[in-house]
Amino acid sequence: ELRYGSTVMRLDFVWLRDHCRSASCYNTKTNQRSLDTASVDLAIRPQAVRVDETTLFLTWPDGHVTRYGLEWLARNSYEGQKQQVMHPRILWNAEIYRQAQVPSIDCRSFLETNEGLKEFLQNFLLYGIAFVENVTPTKEDTKILAERISIIRETIYGRMWYFTSDFSRGDTAYTKLALDRHTDTTYFQEPCGIQVFHCLKHEGTGGRTLLVDGFHAAEQVLRQAPEHFELLAKVPLKHEYVENVGGCHNHMIGVGPVLNVYPWNNELYLIRYNNYDRAVFNTVPHDVVRRWYHAHRALTTELRRPDNELWVKLKPGKALFVDNWRVLHGREAFTGYRQLCGCYLTRDDVLNTARLLGLQA
Repeated sequence: ELRYGSTVMRLDFVWLRDHCRSASCYNTKTNQRSLDTASVDLAIRPQAVRVDETTLFLTWPDGHVTRYGLEWLARNSYEGQKQQVMHPRILWNAEIYRQAQVPSIDCRSFLETNEGLKEFLQNFLLYGIAFVENVTPTKEDTKILAERISIIRETIYGRMWYFTSDFSRGDTAYTKLALDRHTDTTYFQEPCGIQVFHCLKHEGTGGRTLLVDGFHAAEQVLRQAPEHFELLAKVPLKHEYVENVGGCHNHMIGVGPVLNVYPWNNELYLIRYNNYDRAVFNTVPHDVVRRWYHAHRALTTELRRPDNELWVKLKPGKALFVDNWRVLHGREAFTGYRQLCGCYLTRDDVLNTARLLGLQA
């Protein structure tokens, strides 16, 4: 047991041997482990242990010496990780977001400067949504915009999708009907991480986009009824997409709980919520079913609170990026001709871009 500042750490000797950062155990050029973990005696104990104000020294039975900075141990220990968040965020309802006055980023600044890109990504990481303005309203220019931060994730909808209300795909999105709040691709085993929307043309009325911070809603459930939160984070659901329209034939199934959390600190990292695509609920025994419906209703109630609804009108020239693992989107019904284009981005690449710019992601 070690103490550093306010952190009390309990460290296993196998863990301490496995994480040695000496030249023979860890390659600092590639940032990869060189030590064969399977070669470590699971009953290993150091022959000598010494601690000064900043460093822990361990001498192992074979004479190898491991040195650890106490600050590094505190940051990387289980106890230290339990106190930290992986992804700093600002949870919001409509009023909080409006009062924050989060700026849109100019397209040229976004494309040509790291400062503009970093400001955009900081907004995106904190709020789960971010806007770029003064974008040329074409699918090609939207593609250039998206590829500034990530490779485009190809799906059954292709790379860049482009739709109107022609029902060319077997999905409600390809109509003029209103869409309730949801996250996309819940029927993928790993739902798409980021979604890009750009309205290229709308000659008519309605069609505003609805945005809801799913993490804010889940936080309210956690505070009011933690047993509901726990159940939503534990019970796996099936989501399904069955399509037989024209030449498009697909049957996708994704399985996972509504709420996904890191087990060591209970931090929420993904919400999978789509009542359109939820498949038959047959993954739990009878005595859990009613409790799950109560939990799901509690979350739905929070998601549908009017003060949690941020309504925005997408217009040509203003692109919207949405964290599909956090922010639910919907749409009011519309009239007239409406063209929308966009794509999905790979989450790993977006976060990689953010980290390379010095952001915590």
